[in-house]
Amino acid sequence: MEKPNLDYVEKLARGDESLRKKLIGIIKDEFPEEKEAYYKSLKDKDFKKTEENVHRLKHKIIILGLEENYKIANKFEHDLRELNLDKVEDFDKILIAISYYLKTI
Repeated sequence: MEKPNLDYVEKLARGDESLRKKLIGIIKDEFPEEKEAYYKSLKDKDFKKTEENVHRLKHKIIILGLEENYKIANKFEHDLRELNLDKVEDFDKILIAISYYLKTI
């Protein structure tokens, strides 16, 4: 499984430490809220809302350099339109990995 990284954030910041910290702060603030909204919509079996939440979380996935995981998330998002939850466990693993990583940065 891929490991999250800050390569993209570093590229965006182009050496600007305050911008780097701001970007990391935004990710650390938004991710838990988006993850919580995802799990709530999943629990409520609101497929449309779950799809929207996966879409939001995909942005964090790609920003954290998880290109292969982004593909999984994208597939999951599209599957949700067909009420298909086959990728839910894979997506959960991605969220767990990101949650752990964000505690270390």
